[in-house]
Parts: sequence; structure tokens; C-alpha cells
Amino acid sequence: MLTLMNTRLHTVESQLNALWLKAKAGDAISYSLLLHELSRHLRSFLKRRLQSRVHEVEDLVQEVLLAIHQKRHTYQADQPLTSWVYAIARYKLIDHLRSYARRESQQDDIEDWQDELWGYDPSTASDSKGMLNSMLSELPDKQRLPIQLTKLEGHSLEESARITGQSLASVKVNIHRGLKDLKELAKKLGGNP
Repeated sequence: MLTLMNTRLHTVESQLNALWLKAKAGDAISYSLLLHELSRHLRSFLKRRLQSRVHEVEDLVQEVLLAIHQKRHTYQADQPLTSWVYAIARYKLIDHLRSYARRESQQDDIEDWQDELWGYDPSTASDSKGMLNSMLSELPDKQRLPIQLTKLEGHSLEESARITGQSLASVKVNIHRGLKDLKELAKKLGGNP
């Protein structure tokens, strides 16, 4: 069984390496075949690692292929091509997972935020919206704008920083302080914080 697997891996490595060498020499057909074969292997590799988010696999395959194309000059002929390709794929996967974790940890659900700020009642949604707008207008722009952008309009923290011209750290601090101030304003206005 192990010998059969080693033979298969050796065959795959040989085929991909031959296509790689022809592609580097300018053979467009070989390059197309190489990308097709690499896509197939990468898709399988990434599906096994992103089982709960299979819908993200195709985008990640394209990112890896682009990275391979951009980093092709770093490949050293004395090393296995598949090892180099899978190293790039692992790095891209780790970056993808870190980015996903960061986005998820920084985004609060707007509805949860409303429930926390005051007892949200759908029947009083327009009153609540008016109250929220009134309270937001009391905040300084540096707090109000990041809250509106991230909590109400759904922008990421990074987008909010870019739009407001604030640093990412400032946006986070201003959102935190602004929400705290909104909670105090809600108490003063007789709302349930």
C-alpha cells in the first residue's frame, strides 16, 4: 500500500514538474494544463481543510494559483514542485483562516447590539430609530461616524478606518467609547440600557 502511494506521488510529481519546466520555457498549452492539474490537487487539499466552509474553496484555489504565478521565480529546481505548491497553499489557507477569525471576532450583530442598548421592541422600531439618531447626533464625529459605518451600515473596521481617516486602533477605541456614551445617554433619556 505504501509503495503504491509513493509510486503515485512520484508519478504526480514527475508529471507536474515536466509541465512546470515546459511552462517556464514559454509553452502556453503546458502552462494551461499545469494550472488545470494544480487546481484539481489544490481543490482536494483545501476541501479537506475547509469542510465547514466548502463555498470558500474555489476563491482560495484562485488565490493560491495567483500566488504560485507571482512567486514562480522563487521555485528552486532541486526541491519537489508539489512541496513548494502545498507550502504556498498552506500559507494562503492560514492567512484566510486568520482573516476570517479576525472578521468574525470584530463584528457584532446589529440586532444583538440594539437589544443590549435598550429593550428592542419591533413595534417601536421607528421610535427607537429616532431615539438612536438623536443620541448619535450627541456624539462627537470621531465616535459617531465609526459607529454608523460599522454597526448600522455593516462596514468592516478596516473600511471604517479608511473612510474616516482614523487608525484601526482609533476606530476600535472610538466605537467602544461611543457605545459606552450611548448607553449613558439612554439611561438619561429613561431607556433601558
